[in-house]
Amino acid sequence: MTNIFEKLKELSIVPVIKITNAAKAVPLAEALAEGGLPCAEVTFRTAQAAGAIRAITDALKERMLVGAGTVLTCKQADEAAAAGAKFVVAPGLNPEVVRHCQKINLPVLPGVMTPSEIEQALSLGLGVVKFFPAENAGGLKMVKALAAPYGDLFFVPTGGIGPDNLLPYLEFNKVLACGGSWMVKEEWINAGDFGKITRATAEAMEIVKKAKR
Repeated sequence: MTNIFEKLKELSIVPVIKITNAAKAVPLAEALAEGGLPCAEVTFRTAQAAGAIRAITDALKERMLVGAGTVLTCKQADEAAAAGAKFVVAPGLNPEVVRHCQKINLPVLPGVMTPSEIEQALSLGLGVVKFFPAENAGGLKMVKALAAPYGDLFFVPTGGIGPDNLLPYLEFNKVLACGGSWMVKEEWINAGDFGKITRATAEAMEIVKKAKR
């Protein structure tokens, strides 16, 4: 397991961010860090992604673990790396993108939902995968079912996870971390309501503490 994934395991939550104004990236990152979660997955769902990653990386240096999400192509992986992303996440498993990330030494977390996709991930030498969309694909019961025959694999469930169902996911020993956007709601970011983000993040980290007791 790479140091990046060890850090994600320690943090236990990966905030999944859609940002339409890169100028809000730094105060958003600061709000997350203030809430106790110095991590951000900035998704390539908007044209502002690379700029936002670069802004956070430049402003917070080593204080923030910044990754790129919704990375669908090798070109996006290159853009993410150039902007300073320390890891990339994808909704599905594209072997070409995975191999390219491995070639440029960029930790990659592709999405899987079935045993066949897991075996493809294993054949590519991966030890951690995103389980997506988690709740729609069977939730924690499905994660446990998939983990049973693949004992060395760790999962990052994402999709439909929030404060009401986070704890049981984190209590399962094959869940490395969970992805979610409930503490970084798009309307809060757009409104510049970073206090709400800090409070929601702090509440989420209290759940993390319960899981680690």
